[in-house]
Amino acid sequence: HRKVAVSFRDLALLNVFKVSLVALRYLLDNRADDKLKEQGLTLALSCLSFDFVGTCLDDSAEDMSTIQVPSSWRSLVEDPTTLQLFLDYYSSSVPPPSRLALESLVRLASVRRSLFSNDAERSKFLNRLVSGCRDIMLDQQKLTQHHDNYHELCRLLGRLKTNFQLSELVSVENYTEWIQLVARLTIDSLNSWQYAKDSVYYLLGLWSRLVSSMPYLKGDSPSLLEANVPKITQAYITSRLTSVQVVLTENGSLDELLDAEDQLSEQLESLPYLVRFQYDKSSQFVCSLLDPLVEHYKQATTLTALDKTAKQQLSVLEGQLAWMVSIVGSVIRGRLSSSCATGTAESQEASDGALAARAFGLLSMMDTGVHQQRYQDISRQRLDMAMLGFFQNFRKVYIGEQVMQSSNVYGKLGEQLGLVDHQAVLTVVLR
Repeated sequence: HRKVAVSFRDLALLNVFKVSLVALRYLLDNRADDKLKEQGLTLALSCLSFDFVGTCLDDSAEDMSTIQVPSSWRSLVEDPTTLQLFLDYYSSSVPPPSRLALESLVRLASVRRSLFSNDAERSKFLNRLVSGCRDIMLDQQKLTQHHDNYHELCRLLGRLKTNFQLSELVSVENYTEWIQLVARLTIDSLNSWQYAKDSVYYLLGLWSRLVSSMPYLKGDSPSLLEANVPKITQAYITSRLTSVQVVLTENGSLDELLDAEDQLSEQLESLPYLVRFQYDKSSQFVCSLLDPLVEHYKQATTLTALDKTAKQQLSVLEGQLAWMVSIVGSVIRGRLSSSCATGTAESQEASDGALAARAFGLLSMMDTGVHQQRYQDISRQRLDMAMLGFFQNFRKVYIGEQVMQSSNVYGKLGEQLGLVDHQAVLTVVLR
């Protein structure tokens, strides 16, 4: 079968793609029926989705690898009218045609770096792609009315950083406007979590890859990440806390985000890069949200009974604490992988210690007073699971023979909780 596929690729596929482009231009110019346009776009997308090197690429894979387009496709990919054709289809139609046009752009954005004649041609291609994304984001109505468009745009934005360097992005003509629009789209998406939960992964992945590239950015072109990343971090955390109350109020008509394990895991893999980018400020923000929640939880230990209203309030509090503990655990785990973190190693460990102290402090209250009656409640079970996840992440970084036992994290834990080393922490965890 592979021999047949290779023969088809070498002898016919490029011509099929050319025919699809000619047909698409004709259909667009003559205002053809949307069904015909859909068929034409499906053919073009199928050509771009071809398994060029026999890797059996899954079309639905989020982390789609670079597309190994043959060199014979070079002039067609470099031709400005090719990219513009799909942008025109997006701007002039609604789903399914507009979605298919965006999917085709995702594929074009993924072509291998070495396909282009030189860096200048690649730069021109990127400029056209960024300008096209900017125009798409400026038309907010089309994105909000059609979720398919919005989802594919998020995939396209994610592909830009996967296939291009930050230094290349900051050099494009419309970078400043583009990055501000992406930041606004991300914040709006985080706040509209009921509708955007499947797509946030791509946006958080984009920002995590952008900040990871900061240590390698050379030149004078500003990245503008310093101004935007903290806003996105804050939007993510506050929107998750807000979601707890909303889900509870809707009485089951909305899914609890903490229960979507795959989505939660994906998001918490990207979040540490954002939080640790300006870690001193971000950790202070996390503490400013966590401290009042812990205090309210502590006050609840004095209650002897719970009426319906008190139970609902405690469910919200447990849900919000579950989010914060999950976030703290993921951020501490990010100590192992985040090369973009700002500040010295000592200051990062001190911030880790400040966050960890809040989580360990909460642990001492969870089996006290009225909280002992809550084990059967789903919100309490979510908090227990979050705490177990925090223990696991803390252990990976700060417990064991091969890790940082003498780090400054135990200075903070010693000051606030008397946990002066990893043995003391293990005693608390096992208890």
